[in-house]
Amino acid sequence: MNLKNIHIGNLIQSKVEELQIPMSRIVKFLNCDEYEVEKMYKEEDIDTNVLLRWSKLLEFDFFRIYSGHLILYSPPAKVGMAQKPKVSKLEFRKNVYTKEVKDHIIKEIKTKQITTKEAILKYRIPKPTLFNWIKKE
Repeated sequence: MNLKNIHIGNLIQSKVEELQIPMSRIVKFLNCDEYEVEKMYKEEDIDTNVLLRWSKLLEFDFFRIYSGHLILYSPPAKVGMAQKPKVSKLEFRKNVYTKEVKDHIIKEIKTKQITTKEAILKYRIPKPTLFNWIKKE
């Protein structure tokens, strides 16, 4: 899966084919016609409400793909920049790392593109988490 250039329509279509969801069920669930569904398969991006409905129908969190992209490709925080105080105590970082993200990071370490210390800093991964991933490989 290419996390750098996401084509969400292709990913949705692949998941539909994998699960063998009939078009009649999709049309009924999304409240649209077959033409609109085929058009969605060709879209690089999609409205979040529609993506949420696809996620429910296919029982797959498509938003995690975008989270993986942010983890791998967002610019690092600037040193010395004051961070905004946290408004809420809710933390949603747990289990943010998809298999593709983990595989990408472990591959970078194994091919010596980066060290474990660099991975921890670059991707903001807790040290024990990273070492658990490496141990499971």
